[in-house]
Amino acid sequence: MARDRSSTRRRAGVLAAALTALTLTGALTAAHAPVAAKSDLRRTQPKGHDVSSHQRRVEWYTVRAKGARFAYVKATESTTYRNPYFSGQYDGARRAGLIRGAYHFALPNRSSGAAQAAYFVRHGGDWQADGVTLPPALDIEYNPYDKHHKCYGLSRTRMVRWIRSFSDEVRRETGRRPVIYTTTNWWTACTGDSRAFAADHALWIASHGSSGPGRLPGGWRYWTFWQYGTKGKLPGDQDLFGGSPARLRAFARGY
Repeated sequence: MARDRSSTRRRAGVLAAALTALTLTGALTAAHAPVAAKSDLRRTQPKGHDVSSHQRRVEWYTVRAKGARFAYVKATESTTYRNPYFSGQYDGARRAGLIRGAYHFALPNRSSGAAQAAYFVRHGGDWQADGVTLPPALDIEYNPYDKHHKCYGLSRTRMVRWIRSFSDEVRRETGRRPVIYTTTNWWTACTGDSRAFAADHALWIASHGSSGPGRLPGGWRYWTFWQYGTKGKLPGDQDLFGGSPARLRAFARGY
């Protein structure tokens, strides 16, 4: 996903295989499960998308009619930006019958992980076990504002600490660990392919333009969400959930 203030977007790749599998979050999909054709996966896996202020006013009932079953909506960035369309997008998705959640675009060079997590939770990133709210998500990727400091000027050790600080604060305030959205390339370059989060954080892998997601980062064996493209039938980026509709509802409830 990208920040809202320009049209530049950072992404990468497409899906591969999967069918249901469990981890400590209870809703991850085996990355190397029996391979199905891409078209079959798109027929059987719950479809979704993620949006930000770029999409403005989304026609959510049309989105639902086109097959969307879930959505992530950008809420915040750093501790200074709020998506001005967030309420309409977030509430509109729910009214149309979608399971929806909020995501935060991380800028680790601006403030601490805990500070950004607290800001996020206060401005849309909260969670409740109502079966229609996805856990908060952390969008962490290459620095879109400074190509010379793609890892925000943080060492790998400091980056891991920043992510842990964000996660701990989200859990303290909401009771859930955040979903982590990233690419394998960024995670390897900026965290040293840290395995510190795989056991208790759901993975939202961004991978575009190939027949599968490729190697998953940081010891993750399963993906929960897969962002496979930036264009498609749904507004914004195109996503799949790695399990059945029943698993999606259970994941929203915290099982």
